[in-house]
Amino acid sequence: MIEVLVVDDDARVARVNAAYVERVPGFRVAGQAHSAAEALRRMEELPRPDLVLMDHHLPDGTGLAVVQEMRRRGHQIDVIMVTAARDLTTVRAALRQGVLQYLVKPFSFAGLRAKLESYADLRRTLDRGGTAEQSDVDLIFGPLSAGAVPGLPKGHSPPTAELVRRALMTAEGADGSLSAQEVAEETGLSRQTAQRYLKLLERTGKARLTLRYGDAGRPEHRYAWAAHA
Repeated sequence: MIEVLVVDDDARVARVNAAYVERVPGFRVAGQAHSAAEALRRMEELPRPDLVLMDHHLPDGTGLAVVQEMRRRGHQIDVIMVTAARDLTTVRAALRQGVLQYLVKPFSFAGLRAKLESYADLRRTLDRGGTAEQSDVDLIFGPLSAGAVPGLPKGHSPPTAELVRRALMTAEGADGSLSAQEVAEETGLSRQTAQRYLKLLERTGKARLTLRYGDAGRPEHRYAWAAHA
């Protein structure tokens, strides 16, 4: 289980975020904190927090100041920012301090789930040890970067694009491809939404389109993650 410390100045929001975390398989809430001082104290008290969901605006400091102090104290705990702070100065500072993901409030359960599942994938990849080819490194950094699906046009949601991307990356079968209907069933999206994001991924070179011909009728459009080609 991945143990998570939830930090938010609003106790109600912290409870909601904690409930979201508990709904994702493989994750468990180790504790909650509502200030910078309490967050640092909880890191000392808890036996093994693996990940912090860190708010930025805290009553006695900032989330990034907490990250700096926890590093100074030697806590090698991973951090995902979950905050309403969206100025690029803060985003850049988070990137430079080694924050793995940045989720802007308000967000849905699906948005947080996508970030947590990407983090779990990263942990599994790194825990296996050994060496990595460039393709392995790209897969490690891809899910954690804002550019995993670059240049999203207006009206497209990064969390939704992430759900579709993950469905393609984990597709099984001989060619690792999925239809729009299969992606919809895998992600809980409508078929029309799945189709729209699949076409976007194809246009940006992230997905590869193939046609599967059956006994009769129009060919089925199938999509595979381009790195699997």
